[in-house]
Amino acid sequence: MSERLQPGDTAPAFSLPDADGNEVSLADHKGRKVIVYFYPAALTPGCTKQACDFTDNLDVLAAAGYDVIGVSPDKPEKLAKFREKENLKVTLVGDPSKETLAAYGAFGEKKLYGKVVTGVIRSTVVVDEEGKVEHAFYNVKATGHVAKIMRDLSV
Repeated sequence: MSERLQPGDTAPAFSLPDADGNEVSLADHKGRKVIVYFYPAALTPGCTKQACDFTDNLDVLAAAGYDVIGVSPDKPEKLAKFREKENLKVTLVGDPSKETLAAYGAFGEKKLYGKVVTGVIRSTVVVDEEGKVEHAFYNVKATGHVAKIMRDLSV
């Protein structure tokens, strides 16, 4: 079971391929706040809703100084299909090894339809300009989560 991050922790560094195969790293965003959200799979109903919510609010979040990166275990080819099909503007990166997911406490045991399974725990971590964890939300709902984050961040 991976450890959950707490406010004040240093956010684990990562460098992962985006939908076009280009490396995206947390270090690229130093000096800006970053909302890193973790979701189980591209092209599924809940994950689509969440990605569309982030895309719909991207301009407002960017104006408030936040970049958004979505992380899933998907390969870049699937992320590209997801982006095209749903017209997503949010940066999507793939973590097939699940190392980054585990480092952020977003991979481990969870309940799914009453059974305990190992998988991606839908989570969101807000990283400040210095690379420290500002907020860490675990077991979040796909629907309404973006609105809740925006309220929590006073955006």
